[in-house]
Amino acid sequence: MQGNKANIATIELGDRVAIVTGGTRGLGLRIATALAAAGARVVVCGRNMPDGLPDGVSFRAADIRDPDQAKALVDGVVAEFGQLDILVNNAGGSPQAAAAEASPRFFDAILKLNLHSAMYMAQAAHAHMQGRDGASIVNIASVSGIRPSPMTAAYGAAKAGLVNLTQSLAQEWGPVGIRVNAIIVGLVQTEAAAETYGDDAAQSAVSQSIPMQRMGTGDDVAGAVLWLCSSLAAWVSGARINVDGGGERPYFLDLVKGA
Repeated sequence: MQGNKANIATIELGDRVAIVTGGTRGLGLRIATALAAAGARVVVCGRNMPDGLPDGVSFRAADIRDPDQAKALVDGVVAEFGQLDILVNNAGGSPQAAAAEASPRFFDAILKLNLHSAMYMAQAAHAHMQGRDGASIVNIASVSGIRPSPMTAAYGAAKAGLVNLTQSLAQEWGPVGIRVNAIIVGLVQTEAAAETYGDDAAQSAVSQSIPMQRMGTGDDVAGAVLWLCSSLAAWVSGARINVDGGGERPYFLDLVKGA
């Protein structure tokens, strides 16, 4: 079964300025591309300049694990464009590591990338976004944050923290007009799908375990981001929206059937 072929750029965001962290590749790049296609002026960040970016998307070098660099990035975007309306905290990820063997340095690094950076960016954005009509922060979380995450325990813990951070900021910042939401991303195919899920046969097996019989695409997640950033979601804040094709099939069901 193929993904949704609808034109996700039917939402208009032509008067908005957006920052997408981790937006130089993979899911982040697809989100940035969709925001730009909807008319937003989009800035992506990373430590290294990408080979190329689509129209409407520009790059700024920044290591947002450093709060000073995160603030400088946000302040620089506002100085250039005059405003900031949308922040998508997408930067994240983790290699596999057995929890019993993970070093303190490794654990700290994973939390800084997946949780601390989102807080630093949100704090930097707050002063510029408060009072703006339609101000929206979207945190890209993961199913790893709402169920056990063996071999990526630090990542799962960080994403769980990101979900709670989302709900806390939504309550604190709602009075100044900033909406904060989280997308719980399921199993998504990107250019790194083989590294994450295995070969084509393995990916097919994974797809069959999902109720909708396929893994997600960048467009599936980008469409949810566009909706959350639009006036259609004007009264949505503190939400955790699962974009996961219906969730993961409980393993015990196959055991019961002897599979």
